[in-house]
Amino acid sequence: MIKHDQLHRFLFESHSVRGELVTVSETYQRMLENHNFPQPVQQLLGELLVATSLLTATLKFNGDITVQIQGDGPVKLAVINGNNQQQMRGTARIDGDIRAESSLRDMVGNGYMVITVTPTEGERYQGVVALEGETLAECLDAYFRQSEQLPTRLFIRTGVQDGKMAAGGMLLQNLPGAQTGDDDMLGHLVQLTTTIKGEELFTLDIKEILYRLYHEEDVTLYEPQQIEFRCGCSHQRCADTLATLPEEDLRDILHKDGKIDMECEFCGMHYIFDEKAIDEIKEVKQ
Repeated sequence: MIKHDQLHRFLFESHSVRGELVTVSETYQRMLENHNFPQPVQQLLGELLVATSLLTATLKFNGDITVQIQGDGPVKLAVINGNNQQQMRGTARIDGDIRAESSLRDMVGNGYMVITVTPTEGERYQGVVALEGETLAECLDAYFRQSEQLPTRLFIRTGVQDGKMAAGGMLLQNLPGAQTGDDDMLGHLVQLTTTIKGEELFTLDIKEILYRLYHEEDVTLYEPQQIEFRCGCSHQRCADTLATLPEEDLRDILHKDGKIDMECEFCGMHYIFDEKAIDEIKEVKQ
């Protein structure tokens, strides 16, 4: 039985190159189910989800990661939040019309990508790159070049499988200490990997994919890591947010609506606070 929503790591034993393969279809569907995004925005979020999962494995950290795209086009924000445990969530903010054939540039306009890593211990890191590529994968390749990290290439595929949105991708990266000649081997492996089709990623077993792509290579496959949709919202977090707001503003909302309805933009969960609940929040704050 093929298991979806897993991150697989593998190593080319005869070369200084490592790889990752990820499928996120179920997580992707959970992320979209409470939203009514246009198809191009759904595709963009799928690409971001794949990219975020692959990035967490290259960074080797414990903590949280946020990959977001911002611009002056109709898609003002597209963001994925995740962590090293491969727990992911994502959303987008739209202000304007999205045509069915919209490209990344059509949706975002003049924009940039921000990658923020917040480790459990240590310094917070943030990298910014302009969205100058035609695809998200090209923009991420530029990010790796700009940040002077190891030579890296990403391959991202989205589509529809069994009537539902599906997404997956692969990453190849030179190992630390790789020699000059290893860049040529990375280029060769990149050419092979470019042929991967979305349908293959969505439906085939990992071992079959690796054999189809690299049957002449000695590839070691490691134990996979599960990926899942997980939203960090809670009643307490909403209460903590309300506690920071001026009491006059809260009373105005209560007077007008009789309640305060806070909706999580990631999962669509609603948290309702009436006047009694607000009184209790303010008492705790005091």
